[in-house]
Amino acid sequence: MTQRTRNWLLLAPAGAWFMVMLIIPLTVVFIFSFGERAPSGGVVLAFTFEQYGNLPARWAAFKNTMTLAPIGTLSALLIAYPLAYFLAVKANPKWKTILLVLVIVPFWTSILIRSYAWIFLLGGRGIPALLDVIGIEGVRLINTPFAVLVGIIYGYLPLMVFPIYVSLDKLDKRLLEASSDLGAKSWKTFLQITLPLSIPGIATGCMLVFILLMGEYLIPAMLGGGKVFFVGNALVDLFLQSRNWAYGSAVAVTLVVVMLITVTIYMRLIYRLGASREDVSIM
Repeated sequence: MTQRTRNWLLLAPAGAWFMVMLIIPLTVVFIFSFGERAPSGGVVLAFTFEQYGNLPARWAAFKNTMTLAPIGTLSALLIAYPLAYFLAVKANPKWKTILLVLVIVPFWTSILIRSYAWIFLLGGRGIPALLDVIGIEGVRLINTPFAVLVGIIYGYLPLMVFPIYVSLDKLDKRLLEASSDLGAKSWKTFLQITLPLSIPGIATGCMLVFILLMGEYLIPAMLGGGKVFFVGNALVDLFLQSRNWAYGSAVAVTLVVVMLITVTIYMRLIYRLGASREDVSIM
């Protein structure tokens, strides 16, 4: 058996899984997007762009998704980076494992239960009630973009922490010591050494969180109360309630295209940033 044949055999299971679970479903959805809604729901195969012409009717869902997903990703990054930096660089090695477990602990509980907890905290008997006690009245937190953003940050923070932690944990501490010995201030050491070397972790964390947020359904449905909804909520409505599979497929295809364009631009920026960093280090 040749090496090439062996490689193909090793790749065959993953390739078959990828084909069955991703390529074929996406192809079916793409074909459905050119169809029409059947009288009793579902889809009638055709070749029309009518469904794509109706996309502006779901503009609010796209706007919320394309606004809150990047903001949620950036907010999670701003909170996760100091935490990951502390765990990787500053934390006592004896306590590091325990602290890492504490970061994972929220994942041991269903996102549904955690969302219900935030419904109570952000509802009338939670934080707004405490604000009423100190004289700040009429504050409404639940069923707002703020509530959805809080749920997003809380739910996806661990996914941002761990890639950054891995990058920082691999950081050669001798570089930090050398920078200090050469008289560089701590903030210069961070900007010129720590931050550039942690870019791969930042890129991975942002990618994980952003892609998952683009298809988020549960958090907007529970904390948004039907007033702040994502494309995921629109898809559930179109496929399961309206049973307009053709229109839902057009929305799904558009979401995939938007994600591909966004991720491609993001990866190109990361690649150029990494290339420029390597050029500077060589010089």
